Amino acid sequence: MIAAAPALPDRGLARGLARSERAAKVRAIALTLPLLLFLLATFVGPIAVLLAKSVVDTDVARIFPRVTEALRSWNGLQLPPPEAWTALADDIRAARTDGTLASAGTRLNYDVTGYRSLLFSTARQLPDPLPDDVRTAFVAIDPKWGELETWGAIRRASGPVTDYFLLAAVDLRRDAAGHIVQEKDDETVFRMILGRTLWIAAMVTLFCLLLGYPTAWYLSQQTGRKAAILLFLVLLPFWTSLLVRTVAWVVLLQREGVVNDALLTAGLVTEPLRMIFNRFAVYTAMVHVLLPFMILPLYSVMRAIPPSYLRAAASLGAPPVTAWLRVYLPQTLPGIGAGCLMVFIQALGYYVTPALVGGADDQMISYFIAFYASKTINWAMAAALALILLAATMALYAVYQRLIGLDQMRLG
Repeated sequence: MIAAAPALPDRGLARGLARSERAAKVRAIALTLPLLLFLLATFVGPIAVLLAKSVVDTDVARIFPRVTEALRSWNGLQLPPPEAWTALADDIRAARTDGTLASAGTRLNYDVTGYRSLLFSTARQLPDPLPDDVRTAFVAIDPKWGELETWGAIRRASGPVTDYFLLAAVDLRRDAAGHIVQEKDDETVFRMILGRTLWIAAMVTLFCLLLGYPTAWYLSQQTGRKAAILLFLVLLPFWTSLLVRTVAWVVLLQREGVVNDALLTAGLVTEPLRMIFNRFAVYTAMVHVLLPFMILPLYSVMRAIPPSYLRAAASLGAPPVTAWLRVYLPQTLPGIGAGCLMVFIQALGYYVTPALVGGADDQMISYFIAFYASKTINWAMAAALALILLAATMALYAVYQRLIGLDQMRLG
């Protein structure tokens, strides 16, 4: 008996299903498109524009077009040729007439201190007409024009793309010849600040883990009304302003604060302790704020671990410590990774808490980003520091992805 051949699918039905799937995808895209455009316009776009300022450098080339063009072929080993001096004189006069000399001076002052004053004094004293020996005229106005670094600053700012701010963010710079060299010892600060930021974030993460792990375990063992109350207490800080919580620690830890009063009353100390405006206060306040971000991922993972696993390990002869280390702890690693990732990344960008409760040696890199953005209005330097911070965050993400993987992260 010959078996009947399977019926071929209806081509019209297949085409109809394909059209239906395409229509469903179009509807899904149409529904998410407004949110995507909103995120691009209000989040991704502004961040991209800010970060681009760290490598875009067009002010000096726009204001001093002649001298920047003349210096493009300069080797930086000796003073520029005569045509560069003449071009600089023409550019300074034109910029003074247009009222743009201050903008060029501000940019060059980032590189060489006093450059803004140098340009203005030169513009006032520049002879008209220029003498045959323009170089001598410039050096007579100010001997700084006879230094290679004075001209190197103009070439480094000739744009349109620069690595000056990114190098400065890690205490490096280019010399007049274009070689990358170490910044002067009295000006090397940003690598120390970045190291301090990573250290504070790591220590806060460690303290949160040490406090959050047993808290999450205890919380996961509770049921009913007690579990609900404890979980409410963990979530309660989220309903209080970060600024309010930080200021509360200022009140608690100050010399005449609640903590010192309690210690003096109990006779544990004979004079008030210095607990504010130092690293201890920074750790205390940051751990208090970030602790829930460690507890919640751990609690979520621990709630999903059946108690029978530890009982099974005990029935097979494993001591409690061995059972915990080899059975329970490995299953909580996704929660540990998720909690540490959330706490560490947030701690990297902390600004308000260290600024309010820390001292001068406790400020993190976000403080200097805010300083350059709002005080000195050096957006390019602020963007470079932000890019360094972003790179550190992405490096942490890459390490986490390699060791644990986001597919193992469980938050609920």
